Amino acid sequence: MNDHNLAKPVAAIISTGDELVTGRTVDTNATFIAERLGAIGIEVCSVITVGDYPDRIVWAWQHSLAHADVVISTGGLGPTADDLTSESVARVAGTQLKLDQSEAERIRQHFQKVGRPMPENNLKQALFPIGAEIVPNKLGTAAGYRLVVPMNERRPVAVVLPGVPREMKAMLEDQVIPWLLQQAPEDRCTLSRTFQTFGMSESALDEALEGAIDPSKGRLSFRASFPQVSVRVTVTDTRTDAEHRLDGLAQIVRERLGAAVIAEGETTMEEVVGKLLREHRRTLTVAESCSGGLVGNRITNVPGSSDYFVGGVIAYSNELKQRLLGVQERTLTTHGAVSEETAREMALGARRATGADLGIATTGIAGPDGGTAEKPVGTVAIALAADGLDDGVRSRVYRLWGNREWVKLLTSQVALDWVRRYLLGLDPLTSVFGMRGRKR
Repeated sequence: MNDHNLAKPVAAIISTGDELVTGRTVDTNATFIAERLGAIGIEVCSVITVGDYPDRIVWAWQHSLAHADVVISTGGLGPTADDLTSESVARVAGTQLKLDQSEAERIRQHFQKVGRPMPENNLKQALFPIGAEIVPNKLGTAAGYRLVVPMNERRPVAVVLPGVPREMKAMLEDQVIPWLLQQAPEDRCTLSRTFQTFGMSESALDEALEGAIDPSKGRLSFRASFPQVSVRVTVTDTRTDAEHRLDGLAQIVRERLGAAVIAEGETTMEEVVGKLLREHRRTLTVAESCSGGLVGNRITNVPGSSDYFVGGVIAYSNELKQRLLGVQERTLTTHGAVSEETAREMALGARRATGADLGIATTGIAGPDGGTAEKPVGTVAIALAADGLDDGVRSRVYRLWGNREWVKLLTSQVALDWVRRYLLGLDPLTSVFGMRGRKR
């Protein structure tokens, strides 16, 4: 297959379905495919979403094949009249559809196993363009396929997969990605390393890394996945040289971004915090108001969190803030529930009540109502109580943004980041994320 110019291909992605173009279904397939292609060093030049109309599907394929060496599509392989991908691909390739008897028999056996009669239109899923190489589907009835589509002197390859995410992902991981990797010369490989960051925007990360990596030596890419942003470094070379170069480039990224890097790989903030708490033999408690238990929920999503998480209090009302956490009435009267002063007393009270080594507290206005000119929606106070801090506690007011869900999630992320920074020996206030108010 190396004569198909797939040694270092450019890829395009097509997502087919009326439900996608009308917004009734979110296209997660294209995102997943692009992410996996990027991980092996394949550039994606375009992503096209097209409805179930033959002429539009043909246009999408013609455009994609004209600009890419490999085109991966999802959707349109079902048995119904609006599933038009295969006949459109055959039309673009200048060939016909032909029934594959082995696939037809597999579909029949599938229905027999589940004890259901097979509608005859399901045999449509056994029709493939002449010359196609079948990509088996172990989880459903719609097999995929690969097909060389001659375009003048070029020979781009169409890779057609079903639209069901569970089926598509398995086929991509188990068959398509390995096939793509096989197309590279034997002495070449593509390696990448991903850094999870928090506290810097995508544009700020790009600015911080400007000029850090020679494009001829490696490639930088960014992906925002709220509330974190990942930075990927990709290199292509012989394995030994690629590994050595990737180590050097990774060190440059760490030096440029500093504490904004929370971990490598697909690690979450709560996993990082859990690992640090275990390593430092510290325990944690939470006192939550506006985040409504989200900090505690994220912490306990990590297996083994009972080793370091003792529990916490969701004190939504002022009464519970006073009765369970010891927040003074005059503090609430003078400064309000959303204030550094209240957050500090909440954190200290949670630590005092549970005996934990660290106490993190959140109180704020998540919206959409409740804001004022002085304290608009998104105003959040966070405090951390722990040994070694001034007066045993640190606090700050933030101005966060977004809808209610976003404010709550950002609050939990900042709170966990404070714990991370403290355990790394850093002042939690060194994070400038969304900062407003004064240092205490």
